Amino acid sequence: MGEFLKEVVPLPQEFYEQPTIELAQALLGCLLVKETNEGITAGFIVETEAYMGPGDRAAHSFQNRRTKRTEVMFQRSGLAYTYVMHTHCLFNVVSGGEEKPEAVLVRALEPKYGIDLMKNRRGVEDTTNLTNGPGKLTKSMGITMEDYGRPLTSTPLYIAKGICPDRISTGKRIGINNSGEAKDYPWRFWITQNKYVSRHQKT
Repeated sequence: MGEFLKEVVPLPQEFYEQPTIELAQALLGCLLVKETNEGITAGFIVETEAYMGPGDRAAHSFQNRRTKRTEVMFQRSGLAYTYVMHTHCLFNVVSGGEEKPEAVLVRALEPKYGIDLMKNRRGVEDTTNLTNGPGKLTKSMGITMEDYGRPLTSTPLYIAKGICPDRISTGKRIGINNSGEAKDYPWRFWITQNKYVSRHQKT
């Protein structure tokens, strides 16, 4: 694992400053890494969702809603936005720039490093079921509310260059049926036919 870290370099701040829809697609194939006292885990991002801020009814920052939870969304891009939903911690990448509270939800990973540790944390043996959902991947990776606001350009939580997807699919976001017209926006992106995607649909 030490040799692995020598080869992995966090992406620069400039990477996170691209428009949110573009960032959500650019993150596909990137390597998400988390270092903890238990060990290091990493996986390729295979599914994301873009949340476009004040004009997006599905975004926590809809109508510029600024709370203790959403405060980090108003900060610079490239910070970790973690929050708890139904007891699960979810991980987002802040985007849009200062005072433009947008974010990209990371929905699924393809496990790459520290897979035994991931299995221990989740209590499952099936690798395809380890990180194929936003709550599953955070538990597997050891991402918690302590990561709220962390810059993703340095340890212990960071994103690095990974693989280049052959094809990217687009569809509606998941679990936002009460968000009016926003539920139909095609702002979910995933690596086509990747078996670790949280939910498959025809494209």
